[in-house]
Amino acid sequence: MTGTRGYHHGDLRRVLLAAAAVAIEESGPAALSLRDLARRAGVSHAAPAHHFGDKPGLLTALAVEGFNLLAQDLSGVEGLLEMGVAYVDFAVRRRAHFEVMFRPDLYRADAPELVAARKRSRAFLRSAVVDLPSGPGAADSATRDTLAAWSIVHGFATLWNAGALPDEAGKDPREAARTVIRRLFEPC
Repeated sequence: MTGTRGYHHGDLRRVLLAAAAVAIEESGPAALSLRDLARRAGVSHAAPAHHFGDKPGLLTALAVEGFNLLAQDLSGVEGLLEMGVAYVDFAVRRRAHFEVMFRPDLYRADAPELVAARKRSRAFLRSAVVDLPSGPGAADSATRDTLAAWSIVHGFATLWNAGALPDEAGKDPREAARTVIRRLFEPC
């Protein structure tokens, strides 16, 4: 069979995840449907359900993929400043993943593969805060510093993706993020 339906070679799961990312970038996760996803991938309407079960199953797989990709992007980066820049870069380049990853209402947040992927990505950010000077309450400062660093870069990335930053932020998200992060985390 040579038509677009009925036969599909290669990694259909990967194709469906890629099609889901495109659909989410276009219309957001709420508008995503398995039927539309099947149409985009050129497969039967039952194919996505065969691989993911339902929409939360699909979004769980997309979130797992996102956390794994984020961990991969952060793995070769040293220092809190560049880690923050890499985080923002990931959020801008992989907007659909980023949008789903931090919306546990969309997926199965307790899925073991998701929990493991999320822990891997968080470990990289946590490793970068060890270079910060200890503040008051040093016993739990790594936890607080990790939360502070993540909040800043995540907030910046969210604002950038929403187009909510002023024109003065510039056109390059990496350079804009570098300026903000440097201002907040490097000594004056």
